[in-house]
Amino acid sequence: MAALPTDRLGFLLSFRGELTGARIRAALGVAGLHPRHAMTLMRLAPAAMSQRDLAAAMEVDPSQLVAILNELEADGLAERRRDPADRRRHIVEITDAGAAVLERVDAAVSAAEREIFGDLTEAEQALLRSLLDRIVVDAADHVCGE
Repeated sequence: MAALPTDRLGFLLSFRGELTGARIRAALGVAGLHPRHAMTLMRLAPAAMSQRDLAAAMEVDPSQLVAILNELEADGLAERRRDPADRRRHIVEITDAGAAVLERVDAAVSAAEREIFGDLTEAEQALLRSLLDRIVVDAADHVCGE
């Protein structure tokens, strides 16, 4: 007898992931951001960094990052500038407008996460995070269509 989809971890994770992704995308809608834009701003919030380091931290191809940064710059949420110490390098930083948008996004995502994970204790959330970190998925095998 074939296993039910809910008996297969891959199907269960995929289904729950799609629902969770939809809820997070709805939360990001408060600022009109796509997940990739929000993730970029979150990476930049603590400190400016080189475009190369940002691509590595986000695990995206540098050409994909260029497209993301072009959109963020067009909206005034991030900016690139040449590194004065090495003119071949670009430094990327979040703007004041980007930081303000990120505050709204953070509040909306926090509310969505409370809704999604509200039945889990903090210990269970930490366990879930550590288990998800151990799942073997190579970002290079997946092209983000968002």
